[in-house]
Amino acid sequence: MPFAQAAAMVDAAPELRIGFRGIPAQAEAARWEQEMSAPPILSARSVSRAFGPVPVLRGINLDLRPGCVHAVLGENGAGKSTLMKILAGQIEPSAGSLHVDGRPVAFAGVRDAEAHGIVLIHQELNLAPHLTVAANIFLGRELRRGPFLHEAAMQARASAVLEELGCLLDPSAPVRSLTVAQRQMVEIAKAVSRNVRVLIMDEPTAVLTGTEAAVLARFIRKLADAGAAIAYISHKLDEALALADEVTVLRDGALVATRPAAGLTANVVARLMVGRDVSDLFPPKAPPGGDALVALSVQGVAVPGWVQDASFELRRGEILGFAGLVGAGRTELMEAVAGLRPRITGTIRRDGAPVHIRNLRDATAAGIAYLTEDRKGRGLLIGQPPRPNLTLLALRQYGRVLVDERQEDAALAQAVRAFDIRAARLDGPVAHLSGGNQQKLLFAKILQVAPRVLIVDEPTRGVDVGTKQQIYRLLHGLAAEGVAIVLVSSEMAEVTGLPHRVCVMRHGRIAGELAGDAVTADAVLDLAAEVPDAAAA
Repeated sequence: MPFAQAAAMVDAAPELRIGFRGIPAQAEAARWEQEMSAPPILSARSVSRAFGPVPVLRGINLDLRPGCVHAVLGENGAGKSTLMKILAGQIEPSAGSLHVDGRPVAFAGVRDAEAHGIVLIHQELNLAPHLTVAANIFLGRELRRGPFLHEAAMQARASAVLEELGCLLDPSAPVRSLTVAQRQMVEIAKAVSRNVRVLIMDEPTAVLTGTEAAVLARFIRKLADAGAAIAYISHKLDEALALADEVTVLRDGALVATRPAAGLTANVVARLMVGRDVSDLFPPKAPPGGDALVALSVQGVAVPGWVQDASFELRRGEILGFAGLVGAGRTELMEAVAGLRPRITGTIRRDGAPVHIRNLRDATAAGIAYLTEDRKGRGLLIGQPPRPNLTLLALRQYGRVLVDERQEDAALAQAVRAFDIRAARLDGPVAHLSGGNQQKLLFAKILQVAPRVLIVDEPTRGVDVGTKQQIYRLLHGLAAEGVAIVLVSSEMAEVTGLPHRVCVMRHGRIAGELAGDAVTADAVLDLAAEVPDAAAA
């Protein structure tokens, strides 16, 4: 369930409300004024940071106050993560100063910041996969009984923290056995198990379900009400505004505005972030003509343990959405179509002709390309620079014995212009690019093979609203050129706003299909959650 729907459920139950929405405006303003009168726990004063000759932050002022959830928002590359790393002692500012309880401080490192009660939850997971959940939560500060580790005490305390987070994980389970979402919850438990005065959270819900995100939001509110200061980074503007008391917007490393969250809308914040109107986020739908040929036909596909008897068709120039709850089998079905996962039954046809897809090379040869939901783990070689990443799928175009590096350089220059990839330098590792620029590079890489069928799985996960708009216009333009597109998405606005039709999966089967005016959030949720009337329809 996407965050917006989960938040709506929370708003419907006053005892679960996570923000101040619904409180009369006068009372809400009075509460904000009271919070803003409290002296900050942690402050940044005229903080700047440059990497070599490239300025990343320019004269930022920020106050994190007790009891206040402070959302720090901005486009990819705006400087948010750099600012948070400075606040947490991971890197030093080039200029400016930090203050704790009004006194200037220069952190000697992360441990020094943590000693002051300042903890950062990284956007990138930082866990030891071979250790247990409990061992990760207490890594570096293990509990001991004499010279030995006190395993029972650590497991008991880890279990209590996880339970408070609403995460019923076995503290003795190895982290390598967990899903990405479960690992994120372990990372959060690891942070809040400390004596936290300031909790800095960088995209904490990027890989969480809406229900998990709503539980986390309630816990954040509880921490704030207990007197902690929270700095919260998210590209999900509705989520951030539902939770935050105060909002700071950064653009190109500079502070644009700091305002109370009350009265702000996602559109207002988006305009502050990108400097232009993004209210028309989705291009107008232009469905393919009735005579458009079927580009992809999938019939009776079964994937062991995940998908049963899945069938759908996709026409040239059409965008077909796939929705469903986490675990419904959407990704597994698409990986089977793309040759990344074995199927035990089913046929696939391209332009009416059967194709035998056993691996990714077969899919590419058939004109089918797949953009993975996991850009860092499976999409890009993040330790390599952009050039080899761009040309990897289409390497034969750049030489069969030796790679023509000048031709690769020309292709990269063209991709940088076409996809608006922004990087201080193009010879460094992809890991140094922002999430949005990594995603644009991944699109450029996939489109190097000129697919006629493009499957995109969570194409805007972890990217800002401006980059989302660019990706939506890219997909719309590809469809206008006749490319058939499958869009797998967990964002309700995305899966209802962009595709021409939507297939909804439930328990490994396609539960129903929606088209035209029938594509609504309520209809999608009814099919995904097996509401009786929708299932009967």
